[in-house]
Amino acid sequence: MDYLGKGEMLTNRDVNKFERNKLYMLRLYLYVLIGRLGYTYKIIRNALRPEISAVVEANMEKGRVTDKALGENALFGMGNPLLDISAVVDKDFLDKYGLKPNDQILAEDKHKAMFDEIAKKSKVEYHAGGSTQNSVKIAQWMIQTPHKVATFFGCIGTDHFGEILKQKAEEAHVDARYYQQTQEPTGTCAACITGDNRSLVANLAAANCYNKEKHLDLDGNWELVEKAKVYYIAGFFLTVSPESILKVAKHASENNKIFSLNLSAPFISQFFKEAMMKVMPYVDILFGNETEAATFAKEQGFEETDDIAEIARRAQSLPKVNKKRQRVVVFTQGKDDTVATIGEKVTMFSVLDIDQNDIVDTNGAGDAFVGGFLSELVQERTLEECIRAGHYAANVIIRRAGCTFPEKPDFP
Repeated sequence: MDYLGKGEMLTNRDVNKFERNKLYMLRLYLYVLIGRLGYTYKIIRNALRPEISAVVEANMEKGRVTDKALGENALFGMGNPLLDISAVVDKDFLDKYGLKPNDQILAEDKHKAMFDEIAKKSKVEYHAGGSTQNSVKIAQWMIQTPHKVATFFGCIGTDHFGEILKQKAEEAHVDARYYQQTQEPTGTCAACITGDNRSLVANLAAANCYNKEKHLDLDGNWELVEKAKVYYIAGFFLTVSPESILKVAKHASENNKIFSLNLSAPFISQFFKEAMMKVMPYVDILFGNETEAATFAKEQGFEETDDIAEIARRAQSLPKVNKKRQRVVVFTQGKDDTVATIGEKVTMFSVLDIDQNDIVDTNGAGDAFVGGFLSELVQERTLEECIRAGHYAANVIIRRAGCTFPEKPDFP
């Protein structure tokens, strides 16, 4: 007799059937050993002979053959919840408001009229967004079940847009615990799309009002922080509540959990450098794109190098508090290879091919990559699997308008 993973003991009759199908039996056990049963069930179901598949399916129905169990609130995100307003614009529109084709900035007084103007564009779309919220939504979508694996903290207003955000988070099965205040309305973000580029202008409004003492420090909320095992915060939140980021980062470090941070935009490294570098010693995983990496390197004085692999290597070597975990640095480069540090090496990972004609909107591609990455990370998968999931999620999102996704992922 033998055992099928953690399933029921097989009968002699079952064993005899396996003996007649040694090739299939070997394939089954290989996938059991590498712990990818959630994915391999599809292979087993389709490839094995019906009598073997029936044994597997019976055990699956009894909960015997499953991937590693995930609980609610295992993934924690905190950031700036915004209502995204997306529309295609032309160069004249960008010039009018002093915008670059591919940039991410905070709104100034000169941009205030822009939100009303872009809302009047044809085919304008609205989505619940904000960088970190996008990523945890994507992670939850990739995971599917159980619901509410992802938790999100942020500040909104007590207005209609705030109610929409709460509804959208619930529909995405994210456990959003918003801090609501009456001084400012819910924040918005205009996504000005020109071709494959997007220029993001964020009006933080209520998102800028997050209060650590009135929300993060509350016992009920802090219990959710303690419950998590993976943490992700975009660098944008350094402009809002660096003390909140630092508290979460220290908790992760002291408990040997995983804390990840995103460079988010060039201006973060330039103008919020001090706050960022206070958090950096607690960062286990650092995300960014090639433009953000180049600005970060310049601000850190990395001897004027523009080699992204070298920048990743030096970022990995920055001082770190928790010596039990070596920092991982992951830099995306659009259609070019993703760069990641693995141990002492820097490795390149090819992105998925896509016809340029299939690209609808690159807005949210970076957030989607992180979301896909986190969906595997929280399940304790390898770095290679995390990056593969990130590439998949980004590839899905750029085929659609805004940071949106189909009902279910098709990630093997």
